[in-house]
Amino acid sequence: MDDLMLPLPGLSPVGGKVVVARFDGGCLSSDAGVLVLREIEQRLGVAEQLAGCIEDPRAQAQVIHGLAEMIRFRMLMIASGYEDGNDATAMRSDPAFKLAQDVLPSGPDLASQPTLSRLENWPDLRALLRMGKAMIDLYCGSYARVPKRIVLDFDDTFDAVHGGQQLRLFNAHYDEYGFQPIVVFDGEGRFVTAMLRPAKRPSGVEIRKLLRRVLRAIRANWPATQILIRADSHYCCPEVIDFCRANGLDFILGTAPMTTLRRHVEALEASAKAYFEAGPKKAKVRRFREFYDGAASWSRVERIIARVEAGEDGPDTRFIVTNLAGGRPKVIYEDIYCRRGCAENHINPGRPISPPTARLAARPPPISSACSCMPGPTG
Repeated sequence: MDDLMLPLPGLSPVGGKVVVARFDGGCLSSDAGVLVLREIEQRLGVAEQLAGCIEDPRAQAQVIHGLAEMIRFRMLMIASGYEDGNDATAMRSDPAFKLAQDVLPSGPDLASQPTLSRLENWPDLRALLRMGKAMIDLYCGSYARVPKRIVLDFDDTFDAVHGGQQLRLFNAHYDEYGFQPIVVFDGEGRFVTAMLRPAKRPSGVEIRKLLRRVLRAIRANWPATQILIRADSHYCCPEVIDFCRANGLDFILGTAPMTTLRRHVEALEASAKAYFEAGPKKAKVRRFREFYDGAASWSRVERIIARVEAGEDGPDTRFIVTNLAGGRPKVIYEDIYCRRGCAENHINPGRPISPPTARLAARPPPISSACSCMPGPTG
């Protein structure tokens, strides 16, 4: 216990040699954490699974870096914070990254940036779909028991670009060029899937296509598992609602404050405002109401839950639509729908968590959750 330079045990051997991690100098690297990621990747076999989905166009007799090796290197780079392919110029000779690829520090360098760039351009749409199916099969196979119910949170985020990449668009809200990928997490915050797409609001047809692919992959493994879809108002469109009903999916979706909906809560907004002004004004007043209504484009009326909140800035009303039967409106909104805010925090980890969201995140979920992991069909 007097030795301040204790080694890090438990690392797998490389090239028949024992790997010992110490902190007393030698061939140094600032990326030793990649060795832990290597252990995880080896257990999951993600790189091998994805490599089996891509056709290698190279003359195999002249190949130096295999598909699985290059995919693993790129994955470890991104996980370590080196998202830019140009970073491979320096990382290919890093001793920690070499060890993570079963290469000794004195061995040959890893794949170069041009080699990785060619790799990223090889997969076509069919290959990407195969990769997505392989990932979700890998996920489902990791469970000892099939989950009875899973929760999927859909959301999109902005990813700025710094060049002339395909699919880039100018987004006025962010005042930048970039992508706006759709990202899916499960109810416990685990990554499910992502789809690369232009920086514009997704259409109902586009969302429905992604939903169909995710559902098909999950049903192939878990045909009886119930699925709840959660998302904000971007995803509340006739195509999504009709698809969920036709395929036996539960849904809770935010919806825009349409005039037809606001008429149902005018009196509740006025009473909440009056109650707040008559009180000590230390806390906001929150009220709930449910009714059946819908947009003209919907095929039927749906269950609408309104959350009316009154504070110093006046009333603030939010609406959600759901096909869940029963349950108090307050419970459905606060304990189920608001938990999708955790997925937003995973997408934007730098965003501070508001106190209500933090309190909700600390509660046990009312619905048991599981997840899958599948890359999007276009990237």
